[in-house]
Amino acid sequence: MIRSMTGFGRGTSEGDGTRVFVDVRTVNNRNLDVHVRIPQELAGLELPVKKQVQATFKRGRVDVTVAVERAAQSSFALNRDAVRAYLGALGALKEEFGLSGEPTLELIARLPGVVQTSGQTAEVDGAVAESVRGAVAAALAQLVAMREAEGRELEAEMARRLDIIETLVPGIESRAGELPGLYRERLEKRIAELTRGKPMDETRLAQEAAYLAERSDIAEEIARLKSHTGQFRQTIAGDPSEAGKRLDFLLQEMNREANTILSKSGDLLISDSAITIKTEVERLREQVQNVE
Repeated sequence: MIRSMTGFGRGTSEGDGTRVFVDVRTVNNRNLDVHVRIPQELAGLELPVKKQVQATFKRGRVDVTVAVERAAQSSFALNRDAVRAYLGALGALKEEFGLSGEPTLELIARLPGVVQTSGQTAEVDGAVAESVRGAVAAALAQLVAMREAEGRELEAEMARRLDIIETLVPGIESRAGELPGLYRERLEKRIAELTRGKPMDETRLAQEAAYLAERSDIAEEIARLKSHTGQFRQTIAGDPSEAGKRLDFLLQEMNREANTILSKSGDLLISDSAITIKTEVERLREQVQNVE
């Protein structure tokens, strides 16, 4: 079963006087692209959160937002070393480039690491880390369920498009079998018009008819088109792991076969069917852009 790349999940976790809220949103993207927004004091958990996401998804842009609410009132401490370093850098910037103005209290207070919660250390508290992991897991589980539900809708829509293509292929195959006889009839009629009833060279006529039939032979393209549609069905019903990339490849091949059929056959009925197949392939491509 395939999964969509679009969805939303939310998870919460409580422990040791702390509540963690996690929102995860995903949209389609060719590869996996994970972005994490997390409080400064939990910056050390950014990589573990990314690894949780990477273990769950293979494609899509993933935006993770982590928020923390502490039950106890927090106190704050000033990181004086950080303030001195920032002021020194700003002074050097002002002098080197001839800039004017002075750093304001608001600017300095907003700089990373200047104001810290009491007890903040380089090591994240184990209970808080576990709460974050739990909230992320809950959000991802909700998101996976949503992506799977949308995947079922995508699968049904793509199956309808495949039905149209597979309905057209037998007609193309049947018509292609009639072409050698049609070409011979057309040649006979044309030669009769040119020779005005004089005897025809049957051997030459047979050679020309065979040449035209060979040029327009689309049996191989039809066989490959059947194979690709069968593989497409198997993929959307099978392992969802990176199904989108496989489906995208199969659509490229299906479009190639339809183009070849269109160029090799001068028959109007076959051309109409090939154009319809190309249209359905493009509609399938739009759907596949959102498949993981």
